[in-house]
Amino acid sequence: MMRILWICVGLLLSPLLARGDETYDVIVYGGSAGGISAAIQTARLGKSVLIIEPGRHLGGLTSGGLGATDIGNKQAIGGISREFYQRVLKHYSQPDVWKYEKSADYRSDRRKPGDDALWTFEPHVAEAILRDMIAEVKVPVHFGERLERPAGVRREGAKIVSIKMETGQVYAAKMFIDASYEGDLMAGAGVTYHIGREDNSVYGETLNGVQLGMKGHQFNVPVDPYRTPGDTNSGVLPGVHDGSPGEQGQGDHRVQAYNFRMCLTDVPENRVPFSKPAGYDPQRYELGLRTILAGQWDGLDLASMMPNRKTDTNNRGPFSTDNIGMNYDYPDGDYATREKIWQDHINYQLGLMWFLANDTRVPETQRNVANQWGLANDEFQDTDHWPHQLYVREARRMISDYVMTEHNCRGREVASDPVGLGAYGMDSHNTQRWIKEGRATNEGDVQVRVSKPYKISYRSIVPKETQCSNLLVPICLSASHIGFGSIRMEPVFMVLGQSAATAACQAIEARQTVQAIDYAKLRERLLADRQVLE
Repeated sequence: MMRILWICVGLLLSPLLARGDETYDVIVYGGSAGGISAAIQTARLGKSVLIIEPGRHLGGLTSGGLGATDIGNKQAIGGISREFYQRVLKHYSQPDVWKYEKSADYRSDRRKPGDDALWTFEPHVAEAILRDMIAEVKVPVHFGERLERPAGVRREGAKIVSIKMETGQVYAAKMFIDASYEGDLMAGAGVTYHIGREDNSVYGETLNGVQLGMKGHQFNVPVDPYRTPGDTNSGVLPGVHDGSPGEQGQGDHRVQAYNFRMCLTDVPENRVPFSKPAGYDPQRYELGLRTILAGQWDGLDLASMMPNRKTDTNNRGPFSTDNIGMNYDYPDGDYATREKIWQDHINYQLGLMWFLANDTRVPETQRNVANQWGLANDEFQDTDHWPHQLYVREARRMISDYVMTEHNCRGREVASDPVGLGAYGMDSHNTQRWIKEGRATNEGDVQVRVSKPYKISYRSIVPKETQCSNLLVPICLSASHIGFGSIRMEPVFMVLGQSAATAACQAIEARQTVQAIDYAKLRERLLADRQVLE
């Protein structure tokens, strides 16, 4: 009885107690994998640190369905990032974790002979490992706290003094790390940033801006975009616009498409059938149906197999899980706007799966394929088995003294102060669907390989000193659209998170701004902590 009384008293007092300021050496805003890496490094270097996570889960995309790690050259990944993937290997080396027979197409070749890490994993395994890593260094995490916008960042000159949450809670620190996918702390601190695609002329690039004529994830058959086929006066189907796509290389406000990386399974006892979402509108999938009936269907082809007969299902083909053109307002949107876009992406993608599995207009062959799969019952159990993280492929991108561009990715320009390596191809998903000569046409897809790993500049993860002197931004870093398209991989975000934390700690010890620290000393510490810089 007394225990119940104290619980009730605690619940009544907690809102009052929460309003007291909390002070740390470093505050990490965002419990992404990059944020976790930053917090672990801070703790290992003997500094006090707090993770503030607006949601209820740790790991971002790493634990949110992206289990088929996008990486490029695996040898470019070191430090805490590699520790995580080594722990994945250790986990799956235990025979009792395999509940179901390995599928024939499980890509065990993602770990080459002699590799000490595994790059494919189930979502709940990733989050458990990340939580263990945080617990080992005793880093506290405050869940469900969102930065008050637009006035939640208090500054004195160019220095952030404290940040205020919507709950009224105030956190003070010597250094701040924005490890969110959206860059809200960065924006709140008054740091300049860009949204959308720059014109090719801005940085002398070729793969930025509007990209007409690209053949990837494209309609390879004629598909009529009008509500009534052949009738241009009947209006266009959902997701299509009848205006100009822009000129080749021209900058615009458009953002590459988002989706959810679904974790599906074909194990009957673990499979949850797709449900029809609220507000389901079959017209949203009419374009996809016409594509199928015209003889092209590759919308579910990119489903990489995970352990225990699960998938990491991404986007594939001209009409798939990417909700093209429906995210432009997300990066700068307020929380209500983002929530609306988030829910629309759930409705679109869940509706697509229900449509493919149940609509009798879909040929039986495709329906049978869709019905082999369902959501995994033992994943995302507090979100109806749906991923807890939207794949925010790109949002805000900081503009600092050094901008990573296509030239870095191609090796034409080499950063002199690396804090990590990029190795993935220059990648952008489609940004719009328009009408070309009476046919539905996608625009924005870019897939260009890089020849070898390249150096990511320290200056690209810190703002201009006049704008903010105690903030590091390892995710929404300073990069052009196409440069970011290569860097934006979860293992790299973890690498940059660790480097950001190391710099923050050194800035505290030297009583300097993050821009003024001794790079040679930073480099020495990064190498000692097994980061890969060459």
